Amino acid sequence: MIRLVSVLKRKPGTTHDQFLDHWFNLHGPLIRSCSAAKYVRRYEQHPAAWPAAGSRQPEPDFDGVTIQEFDSVDDFMAHMGEPDFPEVMADTERFLDTSNILWLLTEEPRVVIGD
Repeated sequence: MIRLVSVLKRKPGTTHDQFLDHWFNLHGPLIRSCSAAKYVRRYEQHPAAWPAAGSRQPEPDFDGVTIQEFDSVDDFMAHMGEPDFPEVMADTERFLDTSNILWLLTEEPRVVIGD
């Protein structure tokens, strides 16, 4: 199994809350319903821990992390070849600063602490 780990930053001119609303309520369901989803074994959305209102803690540089699991690199590549994958990418452009997405395909983790 491999994982696609993507660090996400919202589109300039939008708030963190607008980003979360789109990510959770539009993008997540779109990912779940598209034909490319047949290759995705797991899709996780991890929002950044945001400082409480009035806090002096700075806002994080990124708004969240997505983790997607695939059986193989071939399945990862195949999911991008599905006919509705361009629709997913078009939606990505609507709410993400695509020039600042960081992503990495990873292999099985080496667990140091925990199960």
